Amino acid sequence: MDIKIPEERIGVLVGPSGSTKHFIEEKTQTSLEIDSETGTISVTSEEDPLQVLRVVDLVKAIGRGFSPERALVILDDEMMMLDVLDISKVASTRSDMERLKGRIIGRDGRSRVVMEQLSGTKVSVYGKTVAILGYPAQIRVARTAIEMLLDGAPHGNVYSFLERKHKELAKEELKEQGIL
Repeated sequence: MDIKIPEERIGVLVGPSGSTKHFIEEKTQTSLEIDSETGTISVTSEEDPLQVLRVVDLVKAIGRGFSPERALVILDDEMMMLDVLDISKVASTRSDMERLKGRIIGRDGRSRVVMEQLSGTKVSVYGKTVAILGYPAQIRVARTAIEMLLDGAPHGNVYSFLERKHKELAKEELKEQGIL
């Protein structure tokens, strides 16, 4: 299966002396063929075709700005997912794009950190996209918060929403564990 990532992210995927690429291949029993000219990565597996899909998501996550360490969580649990939002659909100019990315990231990265902590996701703002790694319910919460910020909602309102959803997610988790 082929996937394309930005050329400037190829080095991150390969890692020093190919260490990241080799680690991914060994851990997943897949093979990564990388064309550094075009940014095309071909993922194959003799063993497990489903693993190819997991590795494609991992490569996409690295391509969307996640460090390999943060992106590797996608291999730990088959329910972990990657969601990518295209900000260019709501930004009409370059300055709009920068302003919207700034709203999501927040001063000194605070908004992104709060969103990650309260939703349980990992968030990366890179290029024209925002990528979210997490479980489906967590991604829905983070995506809604990001869309609120893109629509111009005050950060305080978004934080209140995130706190409310954080409590709901925690309650759901306790119910699933049979504690409540």
